[in-house]
Amino acid sequence: MASGGGGPSKETWSPGDPRLPEGRPTSKVLESVKIEGAKGVLVAVVSTIVVLGLIVATVTRSPSWPEFKALFFNGQEFSETFPDVARRFVLNVELSLVCEVFILAIALLLAVMRSLPGPVFFPLRAMAIVYTDLFRGIPTIMVVYLLGFGIPGLQIQGVPRSGLFWAAVALILSYSAYVAEVYRAGIESVHPSQAAAARSLGLSRGKTLRFVVIPQAVRRVIPPLLNDFIGLQKDTALVSVVSVTAEAFKQSQIESSADFNFTPIVIAALLFVLITIPMTRFVDWLVARERARRQTGTGL
Repeated sequence: MASGGGGPSKETWSPGDPRLPEGRPTSKVLESVKIEGAKGVLVAVVSTIVVLGLIVATVTRSPSWPEFKALFFNGQEFSETFPDVARRFVLNVELSLVCEVFILAIALLLAVMRSLPGPVFFPLRAMAIVYTDLFRGIPTIMVVYLLGFGIPGLQIQGVPRSGLFWAAVALILSYSAYVAEVYRAGIESVHPSQAAAARSLGLSRGKTLRFVVIPQAVRRVIPPLLNDFIGLQKDTALVSVVSVTAEAFKQSQIESSADFNFTPIVIAALLFVLITIPMTRFVDWLVARERARRQTGTGL
């Protein structure tokens, strides 16, 4: 826009403006600086520091703070138990990665089953609906208990009896129901004209779903999928209730029970935070990028 008074013209852009020069940073922090100005950012920083300072002062001046600090933030306990808990945390990461592979496949199958039109596919739709409603309705920890203690107790020949195995199966069953709904929302968000155009070009219903609808749907639901996997990463701690194999949380419980100090559990919590925060910020970045693509008309 041209500035008043006959002065030199000055180009201004709002966040997401299609005229935004390529390569111009569009992070949330820089956007807030442009919108609110340096003064607004300074006020936000100062107010945040004041609030955090008040919280810290309140906690550290409480009568039982020395005892609380010794129980939860013991430096010596931290240095002694951190290596063992961190080593066991690798199992949590591996477990979540293995579960994600099965969850993605099963959930996509459920979403496709539920999206099939016509009365001939009603049994498939009904099975998908019952599965989704059942496992979304039961708390995940109860599924872990029922499978982790129930199936091995049957002592069926050839069926695994490992608590860790059935805890992983429980996580897969539970999260497949949630992710299936995410997939279904993505499939239904694709405009019917896309499928109609594909059918008019001679593609069968199956090929239209495979090559036209599902690719667009998956691209649109990547951020919510990653949010579900952040939850899955945290819920891997639930395997500790049925598995004798020590992962991070069970190892922290073992270390804590040795001297009744809870610092190892704080260590396990910090490890989960360290891995989930980068994933959360990555999701935010994907959401912002997709929003920018839609605003500029380059996204699907």
